[in-house]
Amino acid sequence: MKPIEEYVRSIPDFPEPGIIFRDVTSVLQDADGLRLAIDLMQEKLEGVEFDVVAGPESRGFIFGVPIAYNLNKPFIPIRKKGKLPCETASVTYELEYGTAEIEIHRDAIKKGQKVVIIDDLIATGGTNEAIIKLIEGLGGEVVKCVFLMELAGLEGRGRLRGYDVDSVIVYPGK
Repeated sequence: MKPIEEYVRSIPDFPEPGIIFRDVTSVLQDADGLRLAIDLMQEKLEGVEFDVVAGPESRGFIFGVPIAYNLNKPFIPIRKKGKLPCETASVTYELEYGTAEIEIHRDAIKKGQKVVIIDDLIATGGTNEAIIKLIEGLGGEVVKCVFLMELAGLEGRGRLRGYDVDSVIVYPGK
């Protein structure tokens, strides 16, 4: 099996000149790449005590659900506003060009539960910071954040200072 980095397609000058887009779909489209990505992310949880896995749509679902299944833990979806049918808690956060809002069911996290966040990418850290606010607002404790890829040049870890953040692949640029 190839190293995980070889499954990630890098597309230069997308979405603008000077940016290298790291395409996770090439990992998903290869059975070995998908298995390796999930296995390597799951390895980052060895020795971590937690109760639930949470992940944002859509790629947090893709990687979080199999990890939750493998470890016999529940999965909590974090969704865009208006997608969850029951009473929700929400957080609005800043994007590069505007704002976004995410939600979680109010009954999804029990007070004192230890939560792991799984997602495909940490860039600026804004989405992950918002997810942490949602979880903590419901009384949960975020014990680890695991990402397949990290764009270190965007300094997302800085927004998550004080949390245990781990990435399978770290790219130095943006």
